[in-house]
Amino acid sequence: MIDRTSPATAFRDTGAVVTGGASGIGFATARELGRRGATVVLADVEAGALDTAVAALADDDITAHGVVCDVTDRDAVVALADRAEELLDGIDLVFNNAGVAVGGPIVEMTHDDWRWIIDVDLWGPIHGVEVFVPRMIEAGRGGHVLFTSSFAGLVPNIELGPYCVAKYGVVALAEVLARELREHEIGVSVLCPMRVGTNIDASERNRSADYGGPEASSPVPAQDDENADLAGRVIDVEGVARMTVDAVVHRRLYVLPHEESRESIRRRFQRIDRTFDEQAGEMLNP
Repeated sequence: MIDRTSPATAFRDTGAVVTGGASGIGFATARELGRRGATVVLADVEAGALDTAVAALADDDITAHGVVCDVTDRDAVVALADRAEELLDGIDLVFNNAGVAVGGPIVEMTHDDWRWIIDVDLWGPIHGVEVFVPRMIEAGRGGHVLFTSSFAGLVPNIELGPYCVAKYGVVALAEVLARELREHEIGVSVLCPMRVGTNIDASERNRSADYGGPEASSPVPAQDDENADLAGRVIDVEGVARMTVDAVVHRRLYVLPHEESRESIRRRFQRIDRTFDEQAGEMLNP
């Protein structure tokens, strides 16, 4: 169980499941949880990378298990939950982190582009909620549900239309779930970073033939510091992981690693708020 009264030992005897756990934010967060005492189950679609990740955690004296899972397949997520229940003393934390991206204008997106992004980035988290949350409620242990969204889930980013649509949905899913799960002592957090040092700009490597294969993807803009067209610093996954795990302890809904995203978020809501005054003025002066 998660002991929020004692931040230093909050995750001792905690069981955690992390999707997209073989690399990037998922792996770094799993390692941070493990260092704080959790036993972790890493789920990922890449079997080889998953084996490497589990071995790396073992080298850090973290108890970790790997389960190959494609989050677009609800049955596979059910199998993941079943296996996690066998491997863990209890499932206290679920991090719906797996994600992919494709670049380009919306008008150039193919139907397969849309299917792939929505299936992984939105249906993946929905499957996680459908499968894990009822089990957590029934267990009566409380716990926490995490989601990786994006700055693109709060402010529209051009050239990332399908990704924005999916990530806006993830934010909405987290916000509603946070209200609905309070009575069960299950917290909810949604991570919304700008650029992080991950390999999401190479996510086409995992695009299966059912979605057109890797060659069907238009590349996502490079996420490194050399790309001056993208907003926000590139920050390391370790810092994001620490902030994300701290948010669990403090039951913080939003995890916002980039201070520079604040002004863009504020401007978006100012534009929304300003619309009320504009509409009122138009009604008075038709």
